[in-house]
Amino acid sequence: MDNVPLPERLRPKNLKEFIGQRHLVGEDGIIKILIKNTKSSNFFPSLIFWGPPGSGKTTLARIIANELKRPYHEFSAVSSSIKEIEKIMKEGELFPPIVVIDEIHRFNKAQQAKLLPFVERGNITLIGATTENPSFEVIGPLLSRTRVLILNQLSEREMGEIIKRGENHLRVKLNQKTKKFLINSSNGDARVALTVLEIASNISKSKNIPLSDIESALQKRQLAFDKRGEEYYNIISAFIKSMRASDVNAALYYLARMIESGQDPLYIARRMVIFASEDVGMAQPTALVVANEVFKACEEIGYPECAINLAHGTVYLALAKKDRDAYEAYMRALEDVKKYGNLPVPLKIRNPVTKLMKEIGYGKGYEKYTKESLLPEKLKGKKYYFK
Repeated sequence: MDNVPLPERLRPKNLKEFIGQRHLVGEDGIIKILIKNTKSSNFFPSLIFWGPPGSGKTTLARIIANELKRPYHEFSAVSSSIKEIEKIMKEGELFPPIVVIDEIHRFNKAQQAKLLPFVERGNITLIGATTENPSFEVIGPLLSRTRVLILNQLSEREMGEIIKRGENHLRVKLNQKTKKFLINSSNGDARVALTVLEIASNISKSKNIPLSDIESALQKRQLAFDKRGEEYYNIISAFIKSMRASDVNAALYYLARMIESGQDPLYIARRMVIFASEDVGMAQPTALVVANEVFKACEEIGYPECAINLAHGTVYLALAKKDRDAYEAYMRALEDVKKYGNLPVPLKIRNPVTKLMKEIGYGKGYEKYTKESLLPEKLKGKKYYFK
């Protein structure tokens, strides 16, 4: 039993022991209601649990199976194959087994599609667990046959309750400052908090675990930043929008999030170069020069030093005046290109590189500084750039 990690030893066995997600498991929560109704109707829908790591997705699935007294099978999309899962689904048990697939977003579209007939016929009750937005990561037909339930990141109070259980189980104590540090460092992940607490209890010489032992056990806080997941796009989006709003403090915060999570500095710098033209534009043309120099610095120096270059560029771009006129003018011109296709270029601005071209009017009447519109005939006089 001592070899079983603390998070597993303390995993709740029923809804009464479960901490957090009151909107799902409280008296009026949908999980509580579904379990109650299932005991009389035998029907329980397939679900997708969407929430951050350590918020209780797998634990809640196990509790549901336990409450309903249903056969329970748990798989990970990272290490399991569809064939393994299909064997379980063909066993023909008396009640539909509950099949939990952790990280279901790791299955590709074809693999997810193979689950459809079993879910549709009610051969299984599927509970998929994912940290990623199901709208992007789960195929539409499977989504339409399941109900998506959102699990929230555990609050500080809830994390405190979980850590308290860990303290009682290990017979150790954390003072308020140390507990606060552990809560903040765990990013709402109960598994991380309990794992760190257990390691600290093993290396500490005292039952009153000092902050230094928690820091040693933690080593370095790991920020969630899956490079194919939604958070990847959320953070870069927040970074760009903060610079756009000239909120330099928010921009620096999201920059630090990306750097600390190991984001490629050239990716950040590349977005800054785009931003310099798209959002700063003609209001401060030197922004493009600065952004390009930041990109070069990141290319030549790399982490950790280029973080300073990125911060320099971020502050400059966030505080710069903004002007999207050039960008919006281009988008209006692009709209006409897509709408009208290859409209003929006026003869007078065509280059007469051969005698025949000159004879048929290429370049005829061309004036260097004419004020006449040089757009194709169909678009004569059209305005894209307004100033």
